[in-house]
Amino acid sequence: MPGKKLLFSLLILLAFSRVAAQLCQGSLGDPIVNITFGAGTNPGPPLASTKNLQYFSPDCPNDGFYTVRTNTTQCFFNSWHTVNSDHTGNADGYFMLINASLQKSEFYVDTVRGLCPNTTYEFAAWIMNVIKPSSCGGRTIMPNLTFNIEKPDGTVVQSYSTGDIPPSSSPAWNQNGFFFTTPVGVTNVVLRISNNSTGGCGNDLGIDDITFRPCGPSLNSYFVGEPAGNVKEWCEGEDTEVALKCDVSAGYNDPYFQWQQSTDGGNTWLDIPSANTTTLSRRFPSSTAPGNYLYRMTVRQQAGVDLASCRVASGILTVRINSVPDATISSNSPVCEGGAVTLALSGAEQYKWTGVNNFSSSAKSVTINNAQLANGGKYYVTVTSVKGCVSKDSTEVIVSPVPVASVAFTRQTICKGESVFLSSSGGTAYKWFPSVGLSSSSIANPVATPAETIKYNVVVGNGSVCTDTAIVTVNVIATPIANAGPNHAIHEGQSVELNGNIIGSNYTYNWSPNIYIDSVHTLQPNVNPVSDTRYILNVTSNDGCGFSADTAFIRVYKNIVIPNAFSPNGDGINDTWNITALNTYTDFDFAVFNRYGQLVYQSKSYNQPWNGTYNGKALPAGTYYYVLNLRNALPMQKGYIVILR
Repeated sequence: MPGKKLLFSLLILLAFSRVAAQLCQGSLGDPIVNITFGAGTNPGPPLASTKNLQYFSPDCPNDGFYTVRTNTTQCFFNSWHTVNSDHTGNADGYFMLINASLQKSEFYVDTVRGLCPNTTYEFAAWIMNVIKPSSCGGRTIMPNLTFNIEKPDGTVVQSYSTGDIPPSSSPAWNQNGFFFTTPVGVTNVVLRISNNSTGGCGNDLGIDDITFRPCGPSLNSYFVGEPAGNVKEWCEGEDTEVALKCDVSAGYNDPYFQWQQSTDGGNTWLDIPSANTTTLSRRFPSSTAPGNYLYRMTVRQQAGVDLASCRVASGILTVRINSVPDATISSNSPVCEGGAVTLALSGAEQYKWTGVNNFSSSAKSVTINNAQLANGGKYYVTVTSVKGCVSKDSTEVIVSPVPVASVAFTRQTICKGESVFLSSSGGTAYKWFPSVGLSSSSIANPVATPAETIKYNVVVGNGSVCTDTAIVTVNVIATPIANAGPNHAIHEGQSVELNGNIIGSNYTYNWSPNIYIDSVHTLQPNVNPVSDTRYILNVTSNDGCGFSADTAFIRVYKNIVIPNAFSPNGDGINDTWNITALNTYTDFDFAVFNRYGQLVYQSKSYNQPWNGTYNGKALPAGTYYYVLNLRNALPMQKGYIVILR
């Protein structure tokens, strides 16, 4: 064991003696310090650890200034490279962009805390010379940096210089680094970065991802008995045990081993209790959830504090339990005979279908068109994922026969108010629509009493999703309605046209009585009765749906004879003024006036012969004037009457 320790120490000393950067050739621990400068949008915030440089928020800082950027573009007439991202390729990641001071000076000082004493660490930083080789006439000043690791009291623990960093033809990040060992009892160190070149045309650089990581022996982890590879995988539901081993090179005289596990992709590592040898056995029962289970072994010196900053870690071994594919079948069953059966699955790599009638397919989704009753039955599928995991499922496909809807008649005529039985067959369930006028909408033979012509649909089912439809039209015939038109009034000897009309269809009609009428078979006949007469319009349905009648009354006014004189002298001859036929008028207004316009006689709808008196006293002989208003749209009659004594 002492010989191995001496050999490792000699290797470290040889590495420190090299002028070029020497990064850890063994295994590294997790970064104790990782100065990434953050991420976001331009510009980044000022840095608290800078010296002898001033912060400049825009792009393209001048001599003695720095900025924090995600990119830099065509600075100083395109004499700098255009850099589109930090060294990781993250377009949102910040890096420190420096235009060095004209004098040599330190420009970055920071204290690193929480290190382990007497432990070897790798310091590294990514650096880019941002000026183009063709700038400054091809004679650019090259950055030359010195990194010092110091004790808090200023004692230099380790120093490393990059030498001149030449320009490159395209933007190039290069990692520079070295080893140092913390002295006994020292847990905090000071990082001091100085620029050994003067400013001017050149000495322009970018710095990114400054890291401190424990460096120790080489750790080689692997699965025991497995071919080379850091991943072992199988499908969920299997009960599996794996053996892990880590080979450790010389370097630690009294190493302490600790296996760790991560279930969040390596973001968090947890120590596995009692897993403190170079081998590890893990059993995964069949109930283990699918996912990635990550393992690594860490090593530190036995003597010392147990901190993450003291450990180095092996490469990661991944146990991957792959999910069994979802083999749940989606189906449109049941379907009707003659329809299409569709069977489908979700994501997987390979499919194997089998079923009735020697059915087979390797498609993800299958369709059986024009399905017949023989296509009903059990269908099976085997699904294989890209990882070779297998799952199975089955489903019952039902193909139902289609009922044939039939009706006793497709058209029927009834009179309004009558009923008819609708008759259907062909299934076990019936649904009529619309339901208006039906005794029931869910039986095979409902009674229909519609108020008007209607079309009924009957949907016939057989207990499955399959249906058929038939149609019955019921014509409803209403009783025709007779309208003889308005009543009329005429004078004796006149004629008038009757205005009859009929609502309905398919009917016959006639007028009665058949007297003083020019035709009993037209709706607008001319009539000229000699006395009051009622003409009746008679209408009969030719469909047997009833009879109706209506009457038009014709009032016949007799011609009036008005004498122009009478002699009320008591001799019994012409003692009264008697107007012939006035008593045939039921509504009139008769008035007589003297020559001064005074009313001397009036009669309203009462034909009482006038005896030539006014208020019981005989009027003097002379000429008087009358006005006779017969109303009923008849012309007003005026004239004079002479009283003779």
